[in-house]
Amino acid sequence: MDSKQVQAIAPARWEARRWWSGIGAAEVMLLLVAAVWGGSYAVAKQATQQLPVMEFIALRFGLTFVVLLPALRPLFNAQWHQGLAVGGLLGANLLAIFVCETFGVSLTTASNAAFLISLCVALTPFVEWWLLGQRPARRIFWAAGLSAVGAAMLSATSPANIAVGWGDALMVLAAFLRAVMVCMTRRLAGHHTMPALTLTAVQSGVMALGAMAISLVASNGAWHMPPATASFWWGMAYLVLLCTVFAFFAQNHAASRSSPSRVSLLMGSEPVFGALIAVYGFGETVGVWGWAGGLLIVAAAWWVTMPQKLEARPRIP
Repeated sequence: MDSKQVQAIAPARWEARRWWSGIGAAEVMLLLVAAVWGGSYAVAKQATQQLPVMEFIALRFGLTFVVLLPALRPLFNAQWHQGLAVGGLLGANLLAIFVCETFGVSLTTASNAAFLISLCVALTPFVEWWLLGQRPARRIFWAAGLSAVGAAMLSATSPANIAVGWGDALMVLAAFLRAVMVCMTRRLAGHHTMPALTLTAVQSGVMALGAMAISLVASNGAWHMPPATASFWWGMAYLVLLCTVFAFFAQNHAASRSSPSRVSLLMGSEPVFGALIAVYGFGETVGVWGWAGGLLIVAAAWWVTMPQKLEARPRIP
């Protein structure tokens, strides 16, 4: 093969390598998290019908903390106080997100909830700009807008179906807090040396204690025993092991290795997975308008994982 043929083939191979270079283990983990969380809505809804919301949150994250107790070993060093401070701050933020989400879903429709929580995708570039002082690339704003439009189409058969109420307001607040969470995790990554699993354990402990305290105060000390049904505990196992242990570990791991906007855009594919699980797992129907919106979300998520621009091609003598 002469030099001219090599020069003709090399650029194509170089572009192919650059095309996939934006997708790494962190991005794959985030897509798996979106898939797992997409199936959590029905499970959590069934569980909260059998146990009060705050007690459900306390039980879920208390079990998660117990499962992750071995991961707390890195805390027992000279910087334990710093690790607890970071984990406590992020855990408090995460508790606020779950309180807003759980009560918000109970006060609005599932489709509205899926759309409004996905506003995290559109809000993150602005929160990143505000908290980190890093103005995202122009295409991040375009992709965020595209994802938000897609989420709106996915959650409604027509624009007229989107309504605003107290539940909607709580979901918007949860979306904003999610964006803050991603940016805070990124900002605090350099202030501690905790592994992602240790950070998840600390967050879970803070959430369990916080939810328990709120529940006891709100109910004047009353507490309910969790149901003994197999469906409840199978659902709890799914929520603890997959939706919490794996998902939060993956998110903490990826948030310190990828930009906040990219993390949120990939997590913005969650409504698509939720729709697929609802259709094939629970017999729900999604119209053409909704599937078109899902494709927009997927397109935006893939767009943001691609390298911003191709590096200079190496010259072959």
